[in-house]
Amino acid sequence: MRQSRLFTKTQKEAPKDEISKNAQLLIKAGFINKEMAGVYSYLPLGLRVLRKIEQIIREEMNAIDGQEILLTALQQKGHWQASGRWSDDTMDIWFKTKLKNNVELGLAPTHEEPLTNLMKKHIHSYKDLPKYVYQFQTKFRNEVRSKSGLMRGREFLMKDLYSFSRTTSELDEYYEKSKDAYMKVYKRLGLGEITVVTFASGGSFSKFSHEFQTISEAGEDTIYVDEDKNIAINKEVYNDEVFKLLDIDPKKLVEKKAIEVGNIFKLGTKYSEALNLTFVDKDGSTKPVIMGSYGIGVSRLMGTIAEIFNDEKGLVWPENIAPFKVHLVGLNLDDEDVKVQAEKAYQSLTNDGVEVLFDDRVDVTPGKKFAEADLIGIPHRIIISKRTNSKVEYKDRIDEESQLLDIKNVIDKMHG
Repeated sequence: MRQSRLFTKTQKEAPKDEISKNAQLLIKAGFINKEMAGVYSYLPLGLRVLRKIEQIIREEMNAIDGQEILLTALQQKGHWQASGRWSDDTMDIWFKTKLKNNVELGLAPTHEEPLTNLMKKHIHSYKDLPKYVYQFQTKFRNEVRSKSGLMRGREFLMKDLYSFSRTTSELDEYYEKSKDAYMKVYKRLGLGEITVVTFASGGSFSKFSHEFQTISEAGEDTIYVDEDKNIAINKEVYNDEVFKLLDIDPKKLVEKKAIEVGNIFKLGTKYSEALNLTFVDKDGSTKPVIMGSYGIGVSRLMGTIAEIFNDEKGLVWPENIAPFKVHLVGLNLDDEDVKVQAEKAYQSLTNDGVEVLFDDRVDVTPGKKFAEADLIGIPHRIIISKRTNSKVEYKDRIDEESQLLDIKNVIDKMHG
C-alpha cells in the first residue's frame, strides 16, 4: 500500500467526547471512525488488524473441530420467547424493530436460540453428535453505558462458538479443550502473560462459568488473582464457599482491574429443552442435547491490544496483527536517485511477500512522517533518504537507534 493512496488520514485530536485511550489512539491514527457512542467504522488500517485477529481465532477454533457458519442478525421473536429471553425485563439490551406488516424482530445480541432451532434440522440421533459450530458476526446490544471505545460497543464483532453434546462428560471434555484454545489465542496476540482464567458466576447453567481477563487499569471488572496458581475469581463470586471449593487462600489474592476478553459457559439443556432439540440415544430413549457457549469479542480484543500496546508516541502493534509488517518511509523523494532507490526497496519487499506501507508522499515533512509512523505503530521501519546512499536505515518501532543495512539484509530479517 502506498500511503499517498491511503484514503484515511491521521488526526491531531480525537473527538472531545471520547475518553478511552484505545479509541483516542485508533481514531487519531486513522484506524477507526466514531459514528456514535459505542459504534465505530473500521477504515483500511483498522480492518486489516481486525481481520488478522479474526484469523488467529479462526485457526484455533478450527483446531478444536469448530466448523464456521454465518447466522442472521435479524431474529424471529418466537425462538426467544420460547427461552424466556425476548422480554426487555429479562434481557434489557435488545434492539428491536418491525417489518412493514408490524411483525416484531430483534437484532441479535447473541445466538443460542436461533442456532438451537437450526440444529433441530441436523441433529436427530446420537450418531449426529457431537457438533461444534462457530461464527464471526456483528452483534447488537443496547448498552446503557458505552464509554470504553472498542471495549464496550453497541455494535461489535464477536466470535461465538456453540457445542452440542450427548453427555455432560462429553461437554466437560470439550469445555476444557476450548479453555486451552482460548489461552492459545491470547498468547498469539501477545496477551498471554497478562491474561488469566477467571472463575465467575455460572448463573442458572452451572456452578461456574469461566472468563478470560486481561489485567489492565482500563478494565471495568474487578478480579482477585492467586498469582501462585495463576487463576482468578471475579468479584461476583468472592466468598468463603468459592475459596474452599477452589482451595484458595483469600490472603494470597491480589485485587486487580481487568478487561474481559472472552467467556465460556456450560449451558446444559436450558435451550435444547426450551426449543425441543433432542436426539435418540443408543438405547432408543429421547434425550435433550447438552450445550455449551464460547465467546470472544474480536473488536474488544482489538481495543484491548491498543489500550495495552502503546507509548507516548502512539500505537505499538504486536507483529502478527500489525496492519503491515514494515513501514517504508521515503525522505527527499524529490531527488530522482532517492526516489528510484525507494521504489526498488518497495518492490523488493513486496515481491518477497513482506507487507509494506510505503510513505511515498513528496509534500510531507520528515518530522510529520516520523510522527505519523510512530502514531500508526507498525513494528518495523525502513528509512530511505539522501544520507542512506545505497543502503537503508532500519529500526524497530520502539528503538531509538537505527542501523544502516542492505535491503537484502532487512528482507532476511523480516523472514527470520
